[in-house]
Amino acid sequence: MKKLSVLCLLLFAITPGVGLGVTVGQIDTFQTGLDGWFAGGLGPPNQIPPIPPFVTPSGGPAGAGDAYMVVTASTPVGSGSRVVAINTSQWAGNYIAAGVSSILMDLNNIGNTDLTIRLLFEDPMGGPPADEAVTNFGAFLPAGSGWMHFVFPISPPSLTVVTGSATAALTNATLMRIINAPDPGDAISAVGVLGVDNITAVGAVPEPSTVLVVVAGLGCLAVLRRRG
Repeated sequence: MKKLSVLCLLLFAITPGVGLGVTVGQIDTFQTGLDGWFAGGLGPPNQIPPIPPFVTPSGGPAGAGDAYMVVTASTPVGSGSRVVAINTSQWAGNYIAAGVSSILMDLNNIGNTDLTIRLLFEDPMGGPPADEAVTNFGAFLPAGSGWMHFVFPISPPSLTVVTGSATAALTNATLMRIINAPDPGDAISAVGVLGVDNITAVGAVPEPSTVLVVVAGLGCLAVLRRRG
C-alpha cells in the first residue's frame, strides 16, 4: 500500500495544471464572494471606481439564489468610466503550460449601452506592461441582453497583441481583465452595467495518455480516501 501511495503522489505531480496558478476546470461562481475580482489601482487617489465590482446574491443564469458579479461604469470620464474587472490571483499564471485553451462565462448586459466584452492578459502587473494581448473574439451584448453564454479562445493565435508578445502574456500572466472593447485593444470609456457568472477554464480534448493519468489519479483518490 505504501508503494501505491508513492505512485499516487507521482501521478498528481505530473498531472497537467497542478501548481501552475490557473488550472483547467477552475470556476468562479461568486456564491461566496467576489473570488478576488476588483477594479481600479493602488496608486494615485481616485483610481477606485465610485461603484466597484460587487456580488448580488440572486438572479444569475440559474435564477433565484444564483449569485453573480456586477461590474459598473457609472461616469463618462475618469475613474469608473470603463466596464472593467481585474483578477490577479487564480486567473494569473501560465495558461499554456496549464493547457487552458478557452475561458467560458455567462454574461448579462444589465445597462442601457451595448457592450462588447473581451479578455485581456498582461505581464507584468503595473505599468507599463511588457506584454499585453486581448482576445480577437468579442462577446457582443445588446443593452438589456439577458444572460448569454460565451466561449473565449485564448491560444496565442486567437489574441491580438497590444504590446510585446501574446505568447509571453499567456505564459506569465500576472492578471486577467474582463473589458468592454468593441475593437481588439484596451477598454473604452462607456457607461454600462455588466453581470458576470460561471467563469470557467477549459482545455483541449486530452490525449489518451492524459486520460489514463487522470483516471489513475481518480483511482488513487478512492484508495487514499478508503485508507483515511
